[in-house]
Amino acid sequence: MDESSMVGLIGRVTGTVGPGLVGEVMVRIRGGAEHFLAHPTSAKERIEVGTVVTVIEHLPPRTVYVAPAYGS
Repeated sequence: MDESSMVGLIGRVTGTVGPGLVGEVMVRIRGGAEHFLAHPTSAKERIEVGTVVTVIEHLPPRTVYVAPAYGS
């Protein structure tokens, strides 16, 4: 899977994402759902568990930068 193919995918936060934290998100991909380590796109933003997010950037193999999908 190339880096750009994950950009735009929707996921859900399963471990709080925020400053000084390595969070976790579950993303539906390849016919299933997989966990990825996650960081916020905004360095000061905190994204709580359960928030629906959009993948903004993917750093292979398992790290993504995310933003809330429906505003904050």
